[in-house]
Amino acid sequence: MNVEILARLQFAITVGFHWLFVLLTLGLAPIIAYMQARHVIGGNPRFERMTRFWGQIYVVNYALGIATGLVMEFQFGLSWSGLSAFSGNVFGAPLAMETLIAFFTESTLLGMWIFGWGRLPKVLHMLLFWLVTATAYASTYFVLVANGFMHHPVGHQVRDGVAYLTDVAALLTNSNAVNAMWHIIAAALVAGGGFVAGVSAYQFFRRTKEVPFFLSSARAGLAVAVPFGIVNAESGFRQIPALHVAQPMKMAVLHDVLLPEDRGPYTVDQVQAMMAARLGPGDYAPPGWIANAYDIMMTSAFFIVVFSLLGAAFLIRDVLARSRGAALVVMAIVPIPFVASTLGWLVREVGRQPWAVYGELLTSQARSPVGAGTMLVSLIGFTVLLSALAVTNWCLIARYAHRGPRDTDLGSPAGPPSPEPAMALHL
Repeated sequence: MNVEILARLQFAITVGFHWLFVLLTLGLAPIIAYMQARHVIGGNPRFERMTRFWGQIYVVNYALGIATGLVMEFQFGLSWSGLSAFSGNVFGAPLAMETLIAFFTESTLLGMWIFGWGRLPKVLHMLLFWLVTATAYASTYFVLVANGFMHHPVGHQVRDGVAYLTDVAALLTNSNAVNAMWHIIAAALVAGGGFVAGVSAYQFFRRTKEVPFFLSSARAGLAVAVPFGIVNAESGFRQIPALHVAQPMKMAVLHDVLLPEDRGPYTVDQVQAMMAARLGPGDYAPPGWIANAYDIMMTSAFFIVVFSLLGAAFLIRDVLARSRGAALVVMAIVPIPFVASTLGWLVREVGRQPWAVYGELLTSQARSPVGAGTMLVSLIGFTVLLSALAVTNWCLIARYAHRGPRDTDLGSPAGPPSPEPAMALHL
């Protein structure tokens, strides 16, 4: 059995599972921060209940996401010691910053927010979650700095087969990292907004009595999903010119599914000949199926925009709260961003093959000298563990989404919650 394929599959499963948690965390955080700000600044008690309800889903997803992140930390030592030996001097610093921000700063702030209900001044408590949101996005940026180096290595020199950081500014402003950051911000906000709107629609489908609560939630979710669905598509296309320069082979493989104005000047055979002349004999083309993944991703992005716009239209005269058909359309938004984002990640990472660090370190050179049996056992173990964490997360989220805002676990409500009148369909 091919050890390299096992190692790549293990990393793909580990990172893929972790990314699903991260995507929802990044998407929900700004929406919850907005809800709490509406309560603290405007004094609307409905938004406090909304903060507690959506906040408890955020906390569950965050906690289990941290667990998957810890599992991912083992990958570099277990499977990719060659990558660490070559480029650890370069991306070790941004990964260390990500660890300090995500596992220490962000977790500490979130803990203070969770246990600070009724104990901290409202403004300070609100600011804590805004800081949680800021650190979440800062953490993502530093991960992308490290990942961006693997796609477009800049700001370094290679001496004796080891990369050394020579230009911090170039590393931090790497076009591959910065462009991807904007795309991920948009994708996460679409996922978070679509999730909030979709769960609200599910409650309308069930004929909930909490109509004003979920109308306000649906409005908040769709107010994010609609514009950022468009931004997501635009920021994706913005990456294409830089990729023609940094990764021409990937763009050549994607040629047939790109718009005419986005197609590069070279075919796969032409890029193969140029790379072979510069780097020596070898097959430098990634798998052709990334073009199919890209095509499905783009189709998914189209449906996200369409369904989000329909959802916004259904808010007129509160059609969403009255029509089960409208609710089903909005519910369909929930899974699409996760599918599109996973496919986008596959296009980004598999499209880099056969390079671990593009143009400088082959994947075959990056893996650890581990036997096939050991790699297979670890692959099975990680897959079982991550699957269990994912199922647990989804079951808990589904339970909270089904139960609705009554008996919210997060915080200590000042008094028993009382549903607002079912027919009060105004904000």
